[in-house]
Amino acid sequence: MSKVAKAAIGLMAATLVAKILGFGRELTLASAYGASSTSDAFLVAMNIPAVIFTAIGTSLGTAFIPLFCEVNSSKGDRESIKYTNNIFNVVIIICIVLTTIGVIFTPQIVRLFALGFKGETMRQAVYFTRSMILGIPFLGISYIMMAYLQVKENFIIPGLMPVPYNACIILSILISVRTTPYILPWGALIGLLGQFLFQFPFAIKKGYRYEAYLNFKDEYLKKMLWLVGPVLIGVAVNQINTIVDRTIASTLVEGSISALNYANKLNQFVMGMFIVSISSVVYPMLSKLSTENNKSQFNKSIVTSVNTVILLVIPISVGAIILATPIVKLLFQRGEFDARATYMTSVALVFYSIGMIGFGLRDILGKVFYSLQDTRTPMINGAIAMGLNITLNILFVKFTNMQLAGLALATSTAALFTIVLLFINLRIKIGSFGGKSILNVFIKSIVSALLMAIITLFTYRSINNMIGTGTIQDIITLGVSVLCGAIVYGTCIIVFKVDEINLIVNSLK
Repeated sequence: MSKVAKAAIGLMAATLVAKILGFGRELTLASAYGASSTSDAFLVAMNIPAVIFTAIGTSLGTAFIPLFCEVNSSKGDRESIKYTNNIFNVVIIICIVLTTIGVIFTPQIVRLFALGFKGETMRQAVYFTRSMILGIPFLGISYIMMAYLQVKENFIIPGLMPVPYNACIILSILISVRTTPYILPWGALIGLLGQFLFQFPFAIKKGYRYEAYLNFKDEYLKKMLWLVGPVLIGVAVNQINTIVDRTIASTLVEGSISALNYANKLNQFVMGMFIVSISSVVYPMLSKLSTENNKSQFNKSIVTSVNTVILLVIPISVGAIILATPIVKLLFQRGEFDARATYMTSVALVFYSIGMIGFGLRDILGKVFYSLQDTRTPMINGAIAMGLNITLNILFVKFTNMQLAGLALATSTAALFTIVLLFINLRIKIGSFGGKSILNVFIKSIVSALLMAIITLFTYRSINNMIGTGTIQDIITLGVSVLCGAIVYGTCIIVFKVDEINLIVNSLK
């Protein structure tokens, strides 16, 4: 697992770089166009190809990896490359069909995503969207290259995949200010191509060679399409949950949607940095172990992955709960984002943080089932979670008057319920896999995090009383408090002799 842990740390670093550049893209757009009709049109245009294909691309990548491992194990490298090229070419054909449909029906598609657009804003949105839809084939093959690199144990390059995309968009924004806004989508289009070109040389280095091979009757293609369906539904369920949350939020006080969005962004940052990094690295390894029928190492990898997520996420979630207000204030409170917005976002962040461990373990356990080529179980559990989330949304908002907090709590509760179901289903599917070890680490992590919370709160209040408020003072107060809390948590975990802490420490060294 040492090699896996190093890869996870490397991917976290790559993800951080990509996210910083993504934040720079948002700042550049805001600086150039503010909250204008052009920025609205461009943001909608960027969102449409992402919604259309990100779910499909994620599903393709998820189904590709275990089948690649199966082909490679049973038939060798030559056949696995043949399988990759077949999937690659089929994806290109599917994407060209989707692009053609998208270009023809662009106005209708834009209206679905932006019902209120009219006049020049609508014309810009249609032009931007039509231009960017041309990049769907590049997006599709980028996901296949990403999955190929991951299965070949190269994780940093896929983690850096958004870098050329964001860099091209930033450049196009700067050029558009001096020329015309209609340059904007072409920068994004070149960026989508750049994502593929960035990965392709590294895929060649790992043994990939393109061939114009196409076989619609291939057994593994049929098997992959069979696996993709449930994964796609599972990904779509998460999108539906978000849409339902925002729809209900639109009936609450003004600013509820924005507060949910900002709190969710912080939550997703943690997911992207830690959970996705770990699951992306562990998934190909689990797929190989499953193909080799190495049950002992497979179970050990599950326990280590789950315990690592617990050790990382529990203190972050507890820290977010107790320091929600100062975190949101430091990151967002400026300009039009006032104290009221900080309060609303902080409330949402607290209740989202309750379910943070659920969000994290759901992703890891989902990948365990996918590595076993079981896409049906996560899909069913996802559908149950969606039903529970919608029910709790209505219950908390309408009957308990929790308002914004109720929406976030409903999402967290559904996520926690889902991981209990997934653990039960995994036990039924593969038998005992180390549940006692996971429970033991969970209890130790909770106790350590509670001690951390006490010290962190005491430190924060003490420093805050001594040096007062202000941007610099807030940074110092929050930074020192978090550092003290991290030291306390780390010390407790070492004292409790949690094995996985050695894994994390050695990787950092």
